[in-house]
Amino acid sequence: MNNAQIEKLLWSIALPGFAQLLNRKYIKGIIFIILEFIVNIKSNFNLAILFSFHGDIVTAIEKTNYQWLMFYPCLYFFAMWDAIKDADGRTSPFSLLPFVTTAYFVTIGLIYSPKIKIFGILLGPVFSPILFIIPGFFIGFLILKIIKQVT
Repeated sequence: MNNAQIEKLLWSIALPGFAQLLNRKYIKGIIFIILEFIVNIKSNFNLAILFSFHGDIVTAIEKTNYQWLMFYPCLYFFAMWDAIKDADGRTSPFSLLPFVTTAYFVTIGLIYSPKIKIFGILLGPVFSPILFIIPGFFIGFLILKIIKQVT
């Protein structure tokens, strides 16, 4: 990954759509930003973050609208991949795989977030999906490496 792609990735992590604006894909950037705000508001994600950071995981789970929050991982990781893809016009085939697998794993983490405990501590709708980023990217890059070796 080159510097332009890293820069766009970091902007996309900050807010989906920012990197698209930097890449001069204005319509796409505005759509991502609007979608991010809609999903964020409808899912009560900021409340979930607030309660989670205060250690009130049960309230975070109760306040979260999971039907809306389930859109967030796909939107978030697709916006990241799209930002990298458009950063300099060069992406390798199957470069989407790590982002797809991560979105999938984060969604699974979100689904099971009301039940997942580590050392007896309930993780909730914020920390559980974050934990699932690690295996998602690892498995995605592993699949990407295998595909590149085979082709």
